[in-house]
Amino acid sequence: MSQTITLTASDGHTLSAYSAGPADASRALVVVQEIFGVNHHIRTVADAFAAEGYRVIAPALFDRAERGVELAYDQEGVQKGLKLRAAIPPEDTLLDIVAAARALGLEPAHTGIIGYCWGGTLAWQAACRTDSFGAAVGWYGAGIAAERNLLPRCPVELHFGETDGSIPLSDIAAIRAAHPDLLIYIYPDAGHGFGCSERASFNAPAAELAQTRSLAFFDRQL
Repeated sequence: MSQTITLTASDGHTLSAYSAGPADASRALVVVQEIFGVNHHIRTVADAFAAEGYRVIAPALFDRAERGVELAYDQEGVQKGLKLRAAIPPEDTLLDIVAAARALGLEPAHTGIIGYCWGGTLAWQAACRTDSFGAAVGWYGAGIAAERNLLPRCPVELHFGETDGSIPLSDIAAIRAAHPDLLIYIYPDAGHGFGCSERASFNAPAAELAQTRSLAFFDRQL
């Protein structure tokens, strides 16, 4: 069962969120959006994890700047998404992510986080700056390299495309150098957004493998 719910962050801010999956699930996930909002793709991602038995919440992180944002995968959507992201202090975004984790109702040991694009970076930040999660997965998070010196408080797995124009291989090497034991996968011939079937960069084999690895990781850790 899926529905739109309202979350309340610790600073009193209210935000909408997409919720899916069984209410009595033994494991839960926060799914973190790209810079395009909680759009059709993110809802589809949430539904896919719900079908695997997870209770899932995808918080609408743009609500602090503008409510009801669902952007298209075009240049106009990119520019608006970047503008909205810049309007929200990162620490406030983490408050909203923690509110989503709390609303899932399980202990951190049974609660994971997975994010894509901007959400991939946020999943890394949440793993390093909060104690809300038992495991974190990031897909093509372009901001992770800049914060590679943060220390994760839970197991983390990262996924990158080999031909991602916004994440050079040197960035991935820097992350590996800072965290030699971190699980990092690079997908040949895959660019930024390779996991989104609604983007021109979609790479079905890479997306399927990354999803299989992500599910296996959460299965082990949660």
